[in-house]
This record gives sequence, structure tokens and C-alpha cells, in this order.
Amino acid sequence: MTRPSEPEIQEPPQLKFLRRLVTTLTAVMIGGLVVVISLLVIRLSDKGVTLPENITLPDGTTPTAVTFGNGWIAVVSNDNRILIMDATSGELRQTIDID
Repeated sequence: MTRPSEPEIQEPPQLKFLRRLVTTLTAVMIGGLVVVISLLVIRLSDKGVTLPENITLPDGTTPTAVTFGNGWIAVVSNDNRILIMDATSGELRQTIDID
């Protein structure tokens, strides 16, 4: 038994354009989401703080943040201290305890 042939319905041009526009927007949004997630993964998996080579910290001190000033470098350590170092010689100028 055969079905009676159904008439082929033509899609209006505006509807075809809208369908293509929504599909393109979906693809662009998925691509943007992939880019944002990969940038977050790259930035959050950073290996930590890098110090200039002329800076040597006291034994047992691990840097958690570094700030570069005019002629000085401030190093925040994991033991709640701020070490102010000379930028050229790397010599320790001042130690500030954080409570």
C-alpha cells in the first residue's frame, strides 16, 4: 500500500534566513565558550610566581605574590610576611609581618 504523495511545502525565504542565522549564532556561541574555558584553564594552571634572578629569599620562604616598585621589589611570602628587596642588588631592605 502506498501513501498518497504529500505536497511539498516551500519554506519562506525569511524563515530560511532566520534558521541559518540561529544556527550560525549557536556555532559562534559554542566556539566562544570553548575559548573562554580554555583561557581560564591556561591562566589558572599557572605555575606560580617567578622572581628575578638576582633575588634570593631566606630559607624556607615561598613567594605567593610579587610587586615591582621604583627601585624595590615586594615579595609576599607564605609565612605572612612582606619582604621589601632592593631591585638592583637583591638585598633585603625591610620585613613586614602581617597579622
